[in-house]
Amino acid sequence: HCLTVRAVCQREIDCDRGNGYSWKITLLRNYWKSKVKQEWLSGKYSNVPSQNSLPEKSMYPMDVETWGEILEAELER
Repeated sequence: HCLTVRAVCQREIDCDRGNGYSWKITLLRNYWKSKVKQEWLSGKYSNVPSQNSLPEKSMYPMDVETWGEILEAELER
């Protein structure tokens, strides 16, 4: 699971590990973020007509760099 999460959230995982978090805590901190981030990066929400159309679990607190990655992926589509 750790490697799967790291494939999507490499920067976040490396930062947490660099800050001394164990793999268990790092996984707990980033698991749901990786699921939501992967859905955004894959384009699942590319053509959503309004915020009311987004599924309940489509949002997760993410930092500016993560949203930047998502916006860059959208611009490339």
